[in-house]
Amino acid sequence: MSQIEREAMEYDVVIVGAGPAGLSAAIKLKQLDADMNVVVLEKGSEVGAHILSGAVLDPAGLNALIPDWKEKGAPLNVPVKDDNFYMLGEAGQVRLPNFAMPPLMNNHGNYIVSMGNVCRWMAEQAEELGVEIFPGMACSELVYGDNGEVKGVVAGEFGLNADGTPGDAYEPGMELHGKYVFLSEGVRGSLSKEVIAKYELDKNSGPQKYGLGMKEIWEIDPEKHKEGSVTHTMGWPLNGNAGGGSFIYHLDNNQVYVGFVVHLNYENPHLFPYMEFQRFKHHPMVAELLKGGKRVAYGARAITEGGYQAMPELAFPGGALLGCSAGMVNVPRIKGNHNAMLSGIAAAEAAVEAIKADRAGDVLAGYAERVHSGPIAKDLKKVRNVKPLWSKYGLTASLTLGGFDMWTNNLFGVSLLGTMKHGESDAAATGEAKDHKPIEYPKPDGVLSFDRLTNVSFAMTNHEESQPAHLKLKDPSIPVAVNLPKYAGPSARYCPAGVYEFVEEAGADTRFVINFQNCVHCKTCDIKDPSQNINWTTPQGGDGPNYPNM
Repeated sequence: MSQIEREAMEYDVVIVGAGPAGLSAAIKLKQLDADMNVVVLEKGSEVGAHILSGAVLDPAGLNALIPDWKEKGAPLNVPVKDDNFYMLGEAGQVRLPNFAMPPLMNNHGNYIVSMGNVCRWMAEQAEELGVEIFPGMACSELVYGDNGEVKGVVAGEFGLNADGTPGDAYEPGMELHGKYVFLSEGVRGSLSKEVIAKYELDKNSGPQKYGLGMKEIWEIDPEKHKEGSVTHTMGWPLNGNAGGGSFIYHLDNNQVYVGFVVHLNYENPHLFPYMEFQRFKHHPMVAELLKGGKRVAYGARAITEGGYQAMPELAFPGGALLGCSAGMVNVPRIKGNHNAMLSGIAAAEAAVEAIKADRAGDVLAGYAERVHSGPIAKDLKKVRNVKPLWSKYGLTASLTLGGFDMWTNNLFGVSLLGTMKHGESDAAATGEAKDHKPIEYPKPDGVLSFDRLTNVSFAMTNHEESQPAHLKLKDPSIPVAVNLPKYAGPSARYCPAGVYEFVEEAGADTRFVINFQNCVHCKTCDIKDPSQNINWTTPQGGDGPNYPNM
């Protein structure tokens, strides 16, 4: 805890992050006890500004939280009408039959949504119940109690100079204390990372695995638009270079979500995930769909892919990890929002029980019990072997063995493979440049494909340039001394926003430049850096992307 004097405010529950998990927890707390004092702190300029998801939403979580969501005007307006699965080659595609897919892959009853807009609506529901929501309030620090428990957070620190010293307009922020603190920061949150390390919450779990999801919103020719259509592809252009695939979701207003996911355990450091996404759009099937249309938004976000066996312990002294902070994504379904909501409900129920029993600051064991005996575990256990199979044996094995494993789980409730383990971390999976061939990527044409910096302008990201860089190097010498010669400087490629570059100038040493103003808060650098030398922290509140309908 820092030595700066700050005012403190007391709450029953402090929630970090206004995503589906945090907002669900806030709503459920007030549903269970209208007198509960609840605050939600959101680093984005508004609720939804930093929310990026596919997204086809399984309404299971919303049904449990607000059963009359339809009557209350929830923005779930586009039911899925058809599912399409394709294996792509460079010039063509093969459709995979729907009947061969395990039932859990069926999107019947789900909705194509903007999760940003769903969260904006959920925030309205929370505020009507009396929840305090403060956007533009980045939580930069945890506050610990006398017994080593988490007792609150520091939020709303503004006006630091680039060197970290207080500037003329410095505001120290406030301490917000709670009987319990819920961390619902999404993937690889900075505070979540701290508590996982401090309390060794991951000592009995496998390493968390991640993917990088990139997404564009396109307005297309109405003649080609099929509202409610859902398409997923695998294969080209990644082929054997990396795991991953695409999604194409037709929402309303002639708009289409075009997304691409690259698993971050790829070996070849020359791989350029963003350019793989841009190349994908030139596949004949995709190019024909987008021809005559225009891209209206862009963003990127890391995705947890470790599944059930990679979830850390969920509760710690004084708080709990919710949603993607704990890693609750169902990988083959590419869905985690429903589990995030269900985790918020479970955490709220456990907290209300504890507070009514005059407890505070202890470990909410009741939360973990609810998760591991409830619908979240049931959802994740069925698919727990798909990702390790893909990582170890490739796409074909994942489709055949993984599909077989999902079928046996679905039909008999058991896996003949048991629970497979993940291998090393995604950072450790990165190979040395000398062992891999460079990859040539076509130059973006400015029609279907775009250079990174042009696309980043469509994320509407903004950071106050006078503040300290929120991307911190543990050792400033490592990028040039180690990562450049050994791994060909992969940060210049794995970042989907062009934050990192190696600048060579005549007669001078190569410089490593961090353009933190470009950052879209995807956290890929924190995950994939082979030297684990980059630490993503929160910039001042309100900074970052401003996504409209992601």
